Amino acid sequence: MRNIQLTKNNKMYHVGLLFLAIVFASFNTAAKVSQSKSNIFDVTVIGQGSPIILIPGLMSDGSVWQHIANELSDKHQVHSISIAGFAGTPPVHNFSLEQVKEQLVNYITLNKLKNPSVIGHSLGGFMGFLLASSTPDLIGKLISVDGLPFIAPVFTRTNDSTVQSMASQAQYIRNMYQNMTSQQVAAQTQQGIFIQAKSQAAQQKIIQMALASDPKTVGESIYYLMSNDLRSQVENIKSPVLLIGASGAFTQTSQQQQVEVLYKQQLDSITKAQLIMNTKDRHFIMLDNPTWLLKQINDFLEG
Repeated sequence: MRNIQLTKNNKMYHVGLLFLAIVFASFNTAAKVSQSKSNIFDVTVIGQGSPIILIPGLMSDGSVWQHIANELSDKHQVHSISIAGFAGTPPVHNFSLEQVKEQLVNYITLNKLKNPSVIGHSLGGFMGFLLASSTPDLIGKLISVDGLPFIAPVFTRTNDSTVQSMASQAQYIRNMYQNMTSQQVAAQTQQGIFIQAKSQAAQQKIIQMALASDPKTVGESIYYLMSNDLRSQVENIKSPVLLIGASGAFTQTSQQQQVEVLYKQQLDSITKAQLIMNTKDRHFIMLDNPTWLLKQINDFLEG
């Protein structure tokens, strides 16, 4: 995989695109109460109570939330989303994340979900920020697991980055994925797998999810993330926000501190926002440490 190489304070950073989310599989459907489809995502619903929407990340499906969804379903009605083109969910023509947002709004409205809490991982976290800032009266509490209002600073290590400064990289990535095979996407995933999760079993499942994803959909999604900066919009969010960051893939304390500052800066304009950094686990905290993550989620939802 081609890494983006950038410098800051005379240090070279090699940040693989795979810091964006990929996912692993095998959702337990034993507790399933219903399934539904829109044109651009599938939904699995379990449990009863106040609604929660779970949104996975890039090359992920709802299975990434398996343990979390099952536990939350004791007190909540959990809606697990699987986006078209990721992890074996069939792709659609002319895919865009804007359509995903619009159909999520329609889904919430048509199913009369009253201020659902939204929990998103990586790309799913971005989608949570997009929903909560564009329809602030519709969304309840928001939890983003290692997902930001603007993804580019993950690569550049500075919030000075703009859509304009990243335009050429975004277009390059989009074009690159249009010409890739699923096998090549999986091979790229394997190159950066140490960033994603700790255990070999989880890493192999992540690679399999990448293999089952549609390369063009992946490229369009990365392009959208790099071409849409929500930092000026998130001030519209009315509900409480929790950002849970993962910096366990960084070996130096100074790097972890830099990531924490970068994340915190992206929350500055949100009235009710807090940040928790996990310095032990990696991007897929729900795979590395689901018990810890569930506690943070429950504490925030109940608080």
